[in-house]
Amino acid sequence: MTDRQLADMAYDMLKFSYVPYSGFPVGAAILCADGTVFTGCNIENAAYGSTICAERTALVKAVSEGHRDDFVRIAVVGESEDYCWPCGACRQMLYEFAPGLEFLVGKADRSFVKLGFEELLPHGFGPKSLN
Repeated sequence: MTDRQLADMAYDMLKFSYVPYSGFPVGAAILCADGTVFTGCNIENAAYGSTICAERTALVKAVSEGHRDDFVRIAVVGESEDYCWPCGACRQMLYEFAPGLEFLVGKADRSFVKLGFEELLPHGFGPKSLN
């Protein structure tokens, strides 16, 4: 799957976002090594701490379907003028399963940048940190 195709799948998720409080829709699509893609969108809640981000939605769907250590790339996109960078909680959750993950981070004009996890979360804390 090309980067553009994965990013487009994430952009397609924007319409499903539930964002009555922030008005900031986010879409995500995570690619597994076998070609399977799991998508997600952000879902807000009046109790703000219960809100779940698009990246974590896609990740939890994938893990709940048996994928744990085969993630290749994730696209995270929004409708903002700047790139839609993953929040700290999402970076930490993704690092748990895929410290080598590649990111496609997009903005409203459907352009995106590609970068490695080490650029987003240098010196990440994961399972190996507990040894």
